[in-house]
Amino acid sequence: MTRRFVSSSRFEPALFRWSSAAPVRLVDRVIVRALVAFGLVGVAGFASFWFQERHVAHLGAFVVLSITVWYGIGRIILAWIGYLAVGPVEHRPAPGGLSVAIFTTAAPGEPLAMFEATLAALARVRYPHRTYLLDGTGDPRFRALAERHGAVWLDSTGVPGAKAGKINAALLRTTEDFVLVLDPDHLPFPELFDRVLGHFDDPRVGFVQVAQGYYNQADSPIARGAAEQTYGFYGPMQLGLHGLGCAVAIGANCTFRRAALASIGGHAVGLAEDLMTSIRLHAAGWTSVYVPEIVSRGLVPDDLGGYLSQQLKWATGAVDALFAEVVPRFFRLSARQRLAYVAIGTYYLTGPATLTYLVLPLVALWGGFWPMRVDPAGFVAAGAPVVAAAVALHVHGQRWFCDRATEGGLHWRALLLKLAAFPVYTLGVVLAVAKRLVRYVPTPKRGLGGRLLPLAWPHLLVVLSFLVTTGASLWLRASARRLAERWGDAEPYWAMLFFGALGAASMLVAIAWAARRGGRAGLDPWERLPAPEATTTTATTATEG
Repeated sequence: MTRRFVSSSRFEPALFRWSSAAPVRLVDRVIVRALVAFGLVGVAGFASFWFQERHVAHLGAFVVLSITVWYGIGRIILAWIGYLAVGPVEHRPAPGGLSVAIFTTAAPGEPLAMFEATLAALARVRYPHRTYLLDGTGDPRFRALAERHGAVWLDSTGVPGAKAGKINAALLRTTEDFVLVLDPDHLPFPELFDRVLGHFDDPRVGFVQVAQGYYNQADSPIARGAAEQTYGFYGPMQLGLHGLGCAVAIGANCTFRRAALASIGGHAVGLAEDLMTSIRLHAAGWTSVYVPEIVSRGLVPDDLGGYLSQQLKWATGAVDALFAEVVPRFFRLSARQRLAYVAIGTYYLTGPATLTYLVLPLVALWGGFWPMRVDPAGFVAAGAPVVAAAVALHVHGQRWFCDRATEGGLHWRALLLKLAAFPVYTLGVVLAVAKRLVRYVPTPKRGLGGRLLPLAWPHLLVVLSFLVTTGASLWLRASARRLAERWGDAEPYWAMLFFGALGAASMLVAIAWAARRGGRAGLDPWERLPAPEATTTTATTATEG
């Protein structure tokens, strides 16, 4: 049954209650190791099948396809390494008397009403703290709003360096020992600091990151898909990074030790300022902790324009961080940290890989450049163990999602949205390599809307190219002379046509999503929140894992 995304006047209060990943049990470790072992045997078998001379048709096309396929398999293996590193994160009660601040920033164009909800939620955080609004809007209403909610207003108008610049300027004007950086579209739960501050008992800990959850993820298929893309990251992936000694800071919900930031000259400034800060802190010898608990909820882009804008910034920033931050500090990071950061920095090569999958069938159909000649049944049999292991680990790993009641499932929207992002992933990689970085802008808090063609012209081009190629190739096959000269290999032809059709179909979904107007008619997400008394949360100390 297809889920319908319909308007509701209020969000469910249950979304605003504490939730946590399941504990990591001995049986889980055994299952993961067995599945990884099975998968690695499958990878070895698939490699033995793949790299056989008799399977090579056109050498150039085979090399291109091989690089793309084995990049994808490499990403799967990296995920398996993360699964192997998943371990328990024991809760540590927060000690009393710590000096704590919360920084949230305001940028021009961000809606004032959203800050009403955020500052009200910050005032309900139980652990004694001081909230600072780092205001770069130049709008006097923000100062009045901050003072009404008991927050300290800091003028950040004209401060360079976007969010990170505002944070560094505020660090010079404040004294608290621990600073939570919270995006203004996130609503913290009252017990947030109770779940975080105890980990700073270890003087080596530079920052503690918690999971992100979203309260508007049911607003549209795009919002749901964007949220689905994060479930695994904030579940087994970050737990695995934690086990590797490399839990990374994210732009929201991260609490820093002031001394740690001071040791690296402050928060890093850049497109991926959170990732850059993580790299610098780890290279300086600080450790990090990941707490797999949802203790706040925020917003996720709800239309394709907003999503692609966010992803272009992330793609460019992550690849740039690989060259600008990881390479210069390569030998100051541990071997596990190097592996983790290289894996993060190369994630957005998914864009060029997807582009290759979309273009290669078209080139093959036009020119007869078949990459491989294989028996379809043999190909499926060789690849099945790898796919089975990957799917089984994904399913088992969902026990470490931070809110399994709302996050479990097949996550097909996440996959289609990832494919739809291939133009901005590819552009981000190119811009980062060319050092042509895009301007930092906050993630849109409302749907950007926009016309279909500016958003989806690459996807339309793929579909039209496939239709033209299919029509031309079928016409050529109808000619007996051409058939004898050029199209004698039936299996490669139909295989390329099949894979081209899959790519075109996925692009049709992207086009449909691009045509969809973002947001909901009527109330903005922060205007549909349940009453504060309905969101009382309870976190027990016996469920950590």
